[in-house]
Amino acid sequence: MKKKSLAELIQDLRTNANVVNWHEIEPQDARTKPIPESVDARIREALIKRGITDIYTHQHSAYQAVQKGENIVAVTPTASGKTLCYNLPVLQAIAQDETSRALYLFPTKALAQDQKSELNEIIKEMGTEIKSYTYDGDTSPAIRQLVRKAGHIVITNPDMLHSGILPHHTKWVSLFENLKYIVIDELHTYRGVFGSHVANVIRRLKRICRFYGSNPIFICTSATIANPKDLAEQLTGEPMRLIDDNGAPRGRKHFVFYNPPVVNEPLNIRKSATVEVNSLAKDFLKNNIQTIIFARSRVRVELILSHIQELVKHELGTKSIRGYRGGYLPQQRREIERGLREGEILGVVSTNALELGVDIGQLQVCVMTGYPGSVASTWQQAGRAGRRHGEALILMVAGSTPIDQYIVQNPEYFFDRTPEAARINPENLIILVDHLKCAVYELPFREMEAFGPLDVTDIMDYLTEERVVHKNADTFYWANQSFPASNISLRSASQDNVVIVDQSNVANVKIIGEMDKFSAMTLLHDEAIYLHEGVQYQVEKLDWDHNKAYVREVDVEYYTDANLAVQLKVLEIDKTREREKGTLQFGDVTVTAMPTIYKKIKLSSFENIGSGPIHIPEIELHTSAAWIELKQVDPDIGTKTLENLLLGIANVMKHIVPVMVMCDRNDIHVVSQIKAAHTQLPTIFIYDHYPGGIGLADEVFRRFDEMRAAAKNLIQKCPCKDGCPSCIGTEMEGSHLKARSIELLDRL
Repeated sequence: MKKKSLAELIQDLRTNANVVNWHEIEPQDARTKPIPESVDARIREALIKRGITDIYTHQHSAYQAVQKGENIVAVTPTASGKTLCYNLPVLQAIAQDETSRALYLFPTKALAQDQKSELNEIIKEMGTEIKSYTYDGDTSPAIRQLVRKAGHIVITNPDMLHSGILPHHTKWVSLFENLKYIVIDELHTYRGVFGSHVANVIRRLKRICRFYGSNPIFICTSATIANPKDLAEQLTGEPMRLIDDNGAPRGRKHFVFYNPPVVNEPLNIRKSATVEVNSLAKDFLKNNIQTIIFARSRVRVELILSHIQELVKHELGTKSIRGYRGGYLPQQRREIERGLREGEILGVVSTNALELGVDIGQLQVCVMTGYPGSVASTWQQAGRAGRRHGEALILMVAGSTPIDQYIVQNPEYFFDRTPEAARINPENLIILVDHLKCAVYELPFREMEAFGPLDVTDIMDYLTEERVVHKNADTFYWANQSFPASNISLRSASQDNVVIVDQSNVANVKIIGEMDKFSAMTLLHDEAIYLHEGVQYQVEKLDWDHNKAYVREVDVEYYTDANLAVQLKVLEIDKTREREKGTLQFGDVTVTAMPTIYKKIKLSSFENIGSGPIHIPEIELHTSAAWIELKQVDPDIGTKTLENLLLGIANVMKHIVPVMVMCDRNDIHVVSQIKAAHTQLPTIFIYDHYPGGIGLADEVFRRFDEMRAAAKNLIQKCPCKDGCPSCIGTEMEGSHLKARSIELLDRL
């Protein structure tokens, strides 16, 4: 059978009844300037050998600003050559003075490896002795010493900087004495919990630079977010110049919203997005069109991967379609990235791990399973297709969730809206105390010394009382046996990960991945089905105390899904606002979570085929929350209807809130209670899923009316009669839940 071209497949798609919005982005020509006169001849030669005779306008502006000694943040779309914005000034500095040093920070190891190969190619073309090394958990001990003594450019990630470099700064004297530039790539990823930690790691880094007498310039790059300059200033504590005159070319892009057909009219249930993605992707792959498929969760990635491999195994072979997500081991990921660049791999199913700028070459089609959760993320994923000049297709297949339906029914909300602002709260007390301990361990802390904008004297006095530090005259010294950085994870609320051990082959027991403890409660309990690279494993035993899950390969027709029971107690109320029918409040709460049962769900039909209990101790979380309590409830509403009404509004809020405050859906949770413990009133709680909170619930309190209006709009626009999975999630015969939800939101 003759293979179809992408242009033909795009024409076929135009006639598809499920396409609800077709948005074309016009191609754009490159805008360039000559390479600046001041650039060293060797660098100029290397660029010309690589076919670069002129540079894009944004690369030119970045170079000129850095030469003037300004800190910059460059913001342009995916694949627009941001790398040269920092490689050019850094290589120039080293070419002029070979004692100069630079530190590159990437959010993930994959990205660091990827950028290193590109940098080394330029250095090789230059024919100079500039040494660039990656320093992360995979670096062998033999090379580590070499990096510390002789690396001109040290490429690492925030986790390694935090626990492997700063605490041992005395071994890195030549780096810190001569540090000219600190490069922070993919700035937009530093938000929420992770960003709040990293801002404190940077404070510690600057403190050590001052100690060794250096004052480096920051060069940041970011994908499109609403507040790149603010975020860069908050993260680095330095004034920034914004560079956003994008000169990179782009081909024509078709951005298509696809809404699966309704299969159950009364309930407004649509065909599963996963099933539609499988059949759409199969068409592209069978025509040899390189395609990336994004899915929201690890489980979903593995489900789609196993389905597509099954569909195309006779035509293409399963090796040409691969999965990619966190939890895969480094060499597996490198091999997949290389296969994509070289065209051996035709399709990849990924979580947002491939959203970042890892170079995976020229993909023609990007299929998203559902809305990625933020405008910024969606553009990042879309940027993966049609990276240079060719035509590209981006398909977003909506799920049944409220937010997916809202986006496809209100395309203007998506296309006319600037991407969200990224938020961090480096002053979160738990995070701040952790990093102050690390700072004192690294260098004695003087009494009036600044660490960010807050006065930290009280914290230092508290640490002295706790005998963690010892005060002598006006200086605090570390006074504890422990090594503080090793107990602090920058990325999650829980400090330790569960390691997944595969014992399918007794002669070859191996570790295949890891997972944070909170996720392990629902994904790695005894009897759970864990998916890895499309292979099913059953958890034989979860050793909760020793953070190990023992798994064995199985082949079953179902996956598992667990329920979490959550209890909330209000500890303190900090802010209150009265409403007609309720009271909006913000304060501190304690959340107790415990997994209760798991269900077995059939892969083909998604029906429930069994269940079982989970035996794991409860976990307690002390955090901040915003909540709305109802003061007056219509006495005619029965308890069951009221409970469903609260559940329905909570269901919509759960989807609206992460979009409004730009956070991961796991960073913020929504729970409804028919009788809250502290007032016995019906209440909906929205809380930060992180010890001490990171400012998300506070944002909800401030912008509650905006979120309430978006929730009301979503319910009103849903085509169902009286509630369905795409809006309030439930329906009750004769209860008018949908109308009552809208009325209640009005009165709040």
